[in-house]
Amino acid sequence: MSLKTRNVTEIYNMQVFTDAGDYFGDIEEAVLGSNKVAGWRIKATKNSYLSRILGGAKGVVVPHQLVKAVGDVMIISKNAVPNYEEAAE
Repeated sequence: MSLKTRNVTEIYNMQVFTDAGDYFGDIEEAVLGSNKVAGWRIKATKNSYLSRILGGAKGVVVPHQLVKAVGDVMIISKNAVPNYEEAAE
């Protein structure tokens, strides 16, 4: 088994999906801390889950530990999704 590495810039504008299959948004930039990726700034794009729940906000930062896989798209844990329906109740 070999570890596949990627340049951070290859991941910019990549689509992000939750592990439940929802289109979440697109990667805008990496958030770095102590010489490693601490998180990812995800922009709310048209028709994304983020744009529906955030309204006027531009995006969110997802901690890197919630990333499950990176390939042609990034898969994040659905726990990263702000759940405003529960907060409203």
